[in-house]
Amino acid sequence: MNAVVEGKQSDHINGIVTGLQRDGYHVVRNAIGPEIIARLAADLDKDFAATPHCEGGFYGARTKRFGGLLARSPHSDELVRHPAILAVAQKVLEPFCDRIALNLTQAVEIHPGALPQFPHRDQDMWQGPKGGTEYLLNVMWPLTPFTAENGATRIWPGSHRLQDSGALPDDEAIAPELMPGDALLFLGSTLHGGGGNKTDTPRRGIIVSYCLGWLKPFELQWLVYPPHVARHFDPQLAALIGYAQHRPNLGNVEGQCPSLLLRDGLPIHRAAIDALRPDQADALAAFFADQSGKTES
Repeated sequence: MNAVVEGKQSDHINGIVTGLQRDGYHVVRNAIGPEIIARLAADLDKDFAATPHCEGGFYGARTKRFGGLLARSPHSDELVRHPAILAVAQKVLEPFCDRIALNLTQAVEIHPGALPQFPHRDQDMWQGPKGGTEYLLNVMWPLTPFTAENGATRIWPGSHRLQDSGALPDDEAIAPELMPGDALLFLGSTLHGGGGNKTDTPRRGIIVSYCLGWLKPFELQWLVYPPHVARHFDPQLAALIGYAQHRPNLGNVEGQCPSLLLRDGLPIHRAAIDALRPDQADALAAFFADQSGKTES
């Protein structure tokens, strides 16, 4: 990639981040080729047909949902590791963590007659302090056109700055119209909800979300993709779903990076190995140097 292209890509990513920070959401038009979306949609047809409607008012009795998309279609990886989207997620979240993680992949089908979803902030699944930390970034990828009439995601612009406001007036919400290939990004601190479907056809979409690497994800990725599945993933993807430590030493297996589970011939007994951030490694080295000086004197 030459310097001019890199510069344009960097400007593009920074523009998306600026929009998210200002409005709590941002629409990226033509983020990916519609032919990729079409192939992914075709792969998921049988799953949509076989999946029963949800139970409960939050998920929606006229809505179908299922996860584990990386095991259902290879084309889902092109959404999960979309270079620009991944770069945006890192810029938004990495000030608060050592590495980001995949929070979920979920296909959603809102059927005719579905009511609007209860407005909510996805960050509320974690009971930490709100207002100073972003916990996750959502990306909605439409498989069919999204309109206000068929259940397009409703967003309350600027609600990420109103953390003490539980509910906001309906007339302050917007429902961005999207086409397959577009992407709607919104922060975990942004009030949102699926729209009601007043048409006679379902609307389908995919949610991909990224969270801070030290959080328990909405979808337990290492159970959805156990080692015998994840060992066939690209190493970057395997790390994103949890086969990587979050420094210092968080999420280890026998004191080592969980990526060891993706290898053959593991010894039964293994040595624990430090996994520290550079600043922690420097502090540790300084500590031992100080201790050594005291001993020598």
